[in-house]
Amino acid sequence: MLKQKLQQDQINALKTGQKEKLAVIRYVLAKIKNKEIEKQSQLNDEETIAVMRKILKELEETLVAAKNNQRQELVEKTNQEIEIISSYLPQELSDEQLKEEVEKIIKTNQEIYQKNPKAIIGLCVKALKTKANPQRIIKILGL
Repeated sequence: MLKQKLQQDQINALKTGQKEKLAVIRYVLAKIKNKEIEKQSQLNDEETIAVMRKILKELEETLVAAKNNQRQELVEKTNQEIEIISSYLPQELSDEQLKEEVEKIIKTNQEIYQKNPKAIIGLCVKALKTKANPQRIIKILGL
């Protein structure tokens, strides 16, 4: 469904002459297509979101490097790309909601948590990766 929305927005951006948005959407669709070829099947929305989050992370790293090197034009371009991609991603959970979700996972996997508290990191990240940044999840776990 998300992929179809991207494809539809690609057509709209082409028709309306939004070159920057078109370039970003084409890049995202190419990355999704590469992942589908690698997997040898269609991606579901969750996997598509994971691909888009990875692209977003790369862009954020580019943004930091551009700021460190005083490349203002690259900073502006990267900010615009981040904004476009973020508009397709679901809203992340707030810290309070994320804390509640992590506590639920810990309660349902209490025996694993008591044996090895760090093992819960993998369970939490797997369950919540589309809802929040994994770094935030680890930060909330405090391990």
